Amino acid sequence: MRRLFVIALLLLVGCQQQPAPLYLPEGDNYPEKLSDWGMLQRSQGFIAPIAEALPYDLNTPLFTDYAHKLRTVWMPAGTSARYGEAHFDYPLGTVISKTFYYPKDAQGRLLQHEQDVRDPQRGLELARVQLIETRLLLKQKNGWVALPYVWDEQQQDARLEWAGDSRALSLLTAQGNTQTVDYQVPDANQCAGCHEESAGQGNNPLGPKARHLNKTFAYADGSHNQLLYWQQQGRLQALPVGLQGVPRNALWPTPRSSESLEHQARSYLDANCSHCHNPKGPGRTSGLLLDPATPFGISYGLCKQPVAAGKGSGDRLVDIHPGAPEKSVLLYRMESVDPSIMMPELGRSTVHAEGVEVLRRWVASLQGDC
Repeated sequence: MRRLFVIALLLLVGCQQQPAPLYLPEGDNYPEKLSDWGMLQRSQGFIAPIAEALPYDLNTPLFTDYAHKLRTVWMPAGTSARYGEAHFDYPLGTVISKTFYYPKDAQGRLLQHEQDVRDPQRGLELARVQLIETRLLLKQKNGWVALPYVWDEQQQDARLEWAGDSRALSLLTAQGNTQTVDYQVPDANQCAGCHEESAGQGNNPLGPKARHLNKTFAYADGSHNQLLYWQQQGRLQALPVGLQGVPRNALWPTPRSSESLEHQARSYLDANCSHCHNPKGPGRTSGLLLDPATPFGISYGLCKQPVAAGKGSGDRLVDIHPGAPEKSVLLYRMESVDPSIMMPELGRSTVHAEGVEVLRRWVASLQGDC
């Protein structure tokens, strides 16, 4: 009898099914565990998006202390997003996820500059990565809701942490040095601080937009342009024929041969700054607008005096001084880790050396004087 009971128990465990994707168009009964959303699945030591969720990547991504991201979007069955050059109109119940992780070596050390280890067919091999957090954006009747989940040390599941979290991490650089990272998982209000592109309008998706998605991505069934693939899968409608007129940011970190240094720099500022610094964003009061639609001129920082003087400007007189990155407030703030000076204000505790280098080269290449 005992043997039969054990066999029955093993069969029951073996038959446990992946939870169905959670459709939650209203209400605040948010799961405490990430697994209850049913958006990611574990199998044979790997974690990957469920078949119904589309993984995606960005041309030039947001820098977050050298963390890699596994991005997915799930839409309820039978629904699709509608194309817009600035924003897509996503259906009610859409869940966008972004899982932050670091590759690690055989000794368990977190690697700063390792190439992405995602397998298009199987996902992330858990033995080769350290999962840190997963952020969800849920579209409900009253708007988008941001939900931060923090992974446990065993990488078994992540739990909802409204107040965020912090992790003291050590990253091994390509040169064999150790870089300390004060990694911050934002609380729900801080999420809104970045995702509120238009002041007072609540959260909005930042990554899955046309100019960020217009690139080739390695799916399980091969490499495809993401926008065309979404359309093929019935997840995007009204996409311009042949991608005619669809914008495209520069590819990071290795740009396409046709992409100028200016396009690389502006794509970087778009991904890292324009969610605040746009005509309707929280950073508009500074007068510095770094969105793609703003022409390069005084509004974009060229010879523009900063609104906030003193420590925040480093006694530099203009935001962007042509030919002189060392005289530009923009570079001063991006090279700082002082919370009262640094930009962006959230999402990093280290300097993105590679991003700063691109911006320095671009400013140094600019002609003229102030």
